[in-house]
Amino acid sequence: MSRVLVAHRRRSIVTGVVQGVGFRPFVYRIATELGLTGLVGNDSSSVFLEVQGPPEALDEFARRLVAEAPPLARIADVRTEEIPPAPDEGFRIAESRGGGGARTPIPPDIAVCADCVRELFEPADRRYRHPFITCTNCGPRFTIIRGLPYDRPATTMAGFPLCPRCAAEYGDPADRRFHAQPVACPDCGPVLWFEATPGGARVTGTDAALAAAQRALADGRVVAIKGIGGYHLACAADSEDAAAALRERKRRGDKPFAVMARDLEVARRLAGIDAAEESVLISPARPVVLLARLDGAPVVDGVAPGSPWLGVMLPYSPLHHLLFDGPEAPEVLVLTSANRSDEPICFTDEDAAARLPALAGAVLNHDRPIHVPCDDSVVRVVDGRELPIRRSRGYAPLPVELGRSVPSVLAVGGELKNTFCLTEDRRAFCSAHIGDMGTLETLTAFERSVAQLTGMQSTGPERLAADLHPAYQTRRWAERNAGELPLDLVQHHHAHVVSLLAEHGRLDEPIVGVAFDGTGYGTDGAIWGGEILLLDAASAPFTRAGHLAPVALAGGDVAVRNPWRMALSHLSSAGIGWTADLPPVAAATPAELRLLRSQMDTGAGCVPCTSMGRLFDAVASLLGIRHRIGYEGQAAIELEVAAASASGWPRFRFAVDGGVLDPAPVLAGIVAGMRAGMSRAVLAAAFHEAVAEAVAEVATAVSGIRLAGLTGGVFQNVLLLRLCRERLRAEGFEVLTHRVVPPNDGGLALGQAVVSALRARNAPSQE
Repeated sequence: MSRVLVAHRRRSIVTGVVQGVGFRPFVYRIATELGLTGLVGNDSSSVFLEVQGPPEALDEFARRLVAEAPPLARIADVRTEEIPPAPDEGFRIAESRGGGGARTPIPPDIAVCADCVRELFEPADRRYRHPFITCTNCGPRFTIIRGLPYDRPATTMAGFPLCPRCAAEYGDPADRRFHAQPVACPDCGPVLWFEATPGGARVTGTDAALAAAQRALADGRVVAIKGIGGYHLACAADSEDAAAALRERKRRGDKPFAVMARDLEVARRLAGIDAAEESVLISPARPVVLLARLDGAPVVDGVAPGSPWLGVMLPYSPLHHLLFDGPEAPEVLVLTSANRSDEPICFTDEDAAARLPALAGAVLNHDRPIHVPCDDSVVRVVDGRELPIRRSRGYAPLPVELGRSVPSVLAVGGELKNTFCLTEDRRAFCSAHIGDMGTLETLTAFERSVAQLTGMQSTGPERLAADLHPAYQTRRWAERNAGELPLDLVQHHHAHVVSLLAEHGRLDEPIVGVAFDGTGYGTDGAIWGGEILLLDAASAPFTRAGHLAPVALAGGDVAVRNPWRMALSHLSSAGIGWTADLPPVAAATPAELRLLRSQMDTGAGCVPCTSMGRLFDAVASLLGIRHRIGYEGQAAIELEVAAASASGWPRFRFAVDGGVLDPAPVLAGIVAGMRAGMSRAVLAAAFHEAVAEAVAEVATAVSGIRLAGLTGGVFQNVLLLRLCRERLRAEGFEVLTHRVVPPNDGGLALGQAVVSALRARNAPSQE
């Protein structure tokens, strides 16, 4: 007697990054392969699906749903229930619907995939040399989405109706472009053109526009290129004149530019690349990776003046691949965001018309609108793992999973390297990089991005969070816009430590948090930045268990821009005279020395400062490495470079008393070493070693906790990061470092949001 197969039906809700990544076509394929009937669709919070068939096939479907998910998908949860069978005619993709709970995460922009690149250069393919080729596995997402659920009408591609052939691919479950929302072709998609001057006469046609852009670059011109998340400025990397012109237009000082290499082979001629760095370079995120520059690299000194590192990225859009193709094509281009320093990236037609004439000599443009701007991401690779420096394209706005449901909080971040963060349900959504909040343009960009991301939430924020600093533009914005919402002010370094706990999913654990940076407003009104904090958990208040001994910060931002000032302040605190043989004394004019002495004697314009970042600046000046900076962190970066070349050094030690780290003995040792003829490199390395030993000494003494975290912008210094981690591990600590958000202020908003959300969750009921 034959066995009767009884059909069962299961309904599942799949949450995570499951829209815009080919998830519905994937579900369709495995369901039809297994002979199941049912449906799959999007709502604003998830992918919903129903499958019907024999139990064995349903079990296999459930296994493959997770094990074979599309490469860009990130499944957070699958909730499944049995429901009564229903009559079906095969398996179908249902229309998207509203409703649901918390909104689904918006996927980031992804580099063009290998299949699309292959078609891009295949003469027989109908998308041959189409600058906007894409499929379900690649292309723009975050920068084109206007709303959820993620369907074409809710993107900036809504203005490009599908031609019959694209519509057929879009509706064919066997096609790679099945339900690919940005899909288009030369017959129905965006078009490319070249302007010999911004806003001037156009050269139309893809090949003609590309050839004109390549000639302009070869002639040493600065060319603006409209990309996925905004306009870039490009120039030849082998032309000193072009690099100088670009630097002048951007008002960039000495800050290095990033470069884009044609392919991995060319990148290997620029920098040393190990297996882990290669993996990040070719990853779907395609960030800028900071690499060790090779001697003889085919880029001029003006690209990265005095730096042993190069920020290198590979092509990530079809347009980039086409720009590097052809007899006049470059192998390496300088590629930097189209803006003046500290301003947001240019991304709209109106903005381009206003700003590009001062920035570029020509424009390679197109008519696909960008809904939200997104800069390139920047990372370093440390011991095989990414250390984010700027988290933006390819990563934002992927959420951090918090492991618990929390109130909806909008945290507005800090003043520099601004990002903001939104919590909803169990997730924290971190924005793309906004910039430094010193201009009206950046504030406008901040407000636009906040509106875009909050507009995709199921509800508005229930509270706001901001930094404690009373002069931060972000705090002032939060105070103006809070209305009836509670506003939580979160101490700067507390937020840094909690951001580290959040990204590691360790919110309930006690930690010794080492938060070293340049500037953070302390609870006592002083400038903090060399802090060792104890937290019983992320939800608990912090204890300031240790800190750098305070010195006078004379002149505020003037001292930041002039490390010689910090050197002389530290020398005064250490009881070391300002003798003429010391480099910071020699670097200052007599008038500058008199003014600084007067400020320190009277206290005029001085505030107490415990900043480790400023101590690094001071040591860089004391060693004669850098007395005046052209960009943030320059002195500390060059100090790290010097230290990395040393082999063998003397041992210096901070004086540690009650958790206070006094650098006076270290400074005295450096001065004595200089006078004895020791090299800068040796003394710079000895300083790094002394900081690491002091960190381990204080962390061990203050508590029995054996979880430590290293956070704050100073820990972008890979040498210091490794030394501190090594010393702490030797003392029995497990050490957390950043892997998801930057250690600098780009990660601050995540910590603010979590502190605020946990305060609200733990507050006693008012009923």
